Amino acid sequence: MEAQMGVPTFWDNSERAQKHIAKLNGLKRAIAGVVAFHRKLDDATVMVELIETATGAEKDQAGRELSQTVDVLVAELDQLELASFLSGQFDHNNAILSIQAGAGGTESCDWTDMLFRMYNRWAERRGFGVEVQDVQAGDQAGITKATLVIKGENAYGYVKAERGVHRLVRISPFDANKRRHTSFAAVDVVAEITEDIAIEIPESEIRVDVYRSSGKGGQGVNTTDSAVRLTHLPTGMVVVCQNERSQIKNRASAMSVLKARLYEKRLDEQRSEMERFYGEKGEIGWGSQIRSYVLQPYQMVKDLRTGLSTSDTQGVLDGDLDRFIYAWLRAGQPQHRNKDIQMEE
Repeated sequence: MEAQMGVPTFWDNSERAQKHIAKLNGLKRAIAGVVAFHRKLDDATVMVELIETATGAEKDQAGRELSQTVDVLVAELDQLELASFLSGQFDHNNAILSIQAGAGGTESCDWTDMLFRMYNRWAERRGFGVEVQDVQAGDQAGITKATLVIKGENAYGYVKAERGVHRLVRISPFDANKRRHTSFAAVDVVAEITEDIAIEIPESEIRVDVYRSSGKGGQGVNTTDSAVRLTHLPTGMVVVCQNERSQIKNRASAMSVLKARLYEKRLDEQRSEMERFYGEKGEIGWGSQIRSYVLQPYQMVKDLRTGLSTSDTQGVLDGDLDRFIYAWLRAGQPQHRNKDIQMEE
């Protein structure tokens, strides 16, 4: 790939050249981590040899340094193992994440808003970029649906662990009697598809509706018919985008999301034995959740797929999701599938 960059015609297509460089840099980063680990492992081997020949205080000091080095190596090896799980065809792509309020009325709309904040915080923690494409406000509070694109290396590989129904149990802030309520929201995740994947959608299969944007965005957004809603007639899929001032840009963004969802649906049909959340994905309610967030009468977040739980509910809602994502990635590997994963408090 480096040799290809030396070809005189390499920069004739700037966009293709930039993608080539980005892919090369990603491969270099993957290799660099393994090379650096082996180098540190060699240094640790030398330290062991020094300890074997040292005596007294010098041996004790070298032993402490070796212990610290081993702790660092174990942590780095853990990250290298996780990176090896992200080997899917689109794991390195950006992720398109949608949150939909389910059973629970106003409570679920507020819960959807909480999840929207949680995923934004998680992306910020990891240094990922976030582009909000659509937010539909609830009748009284919160939001009924939101779509955002999480941009970064391996974004889809990580975020796909969140696909499913999320359940919240708490004392309702909307109930004057302070009763406990249960709310549900569904999270769908698809990879952002590049032009490398050929998805052709005939114009006859798409209904395009344009209307005035709602919510925040400034006078230019809210006073023009810039919002675009695409409906794929054969499947009934609906995509809305209203974050840009330009109707053309909103349509392009919406089309990109629609193509990604259609491609994911095609993959789901080809791999029907795998659990997916498109088509007949059931009610967004009891019996279909993947994770429960209990704030009353006790504090606990538990992932029902891996068994991982923690009492740090506030940390999770502030975006500390890596523990659950890592556990899910490990649980999907043959050597981890039949192991119980527990979290030490």
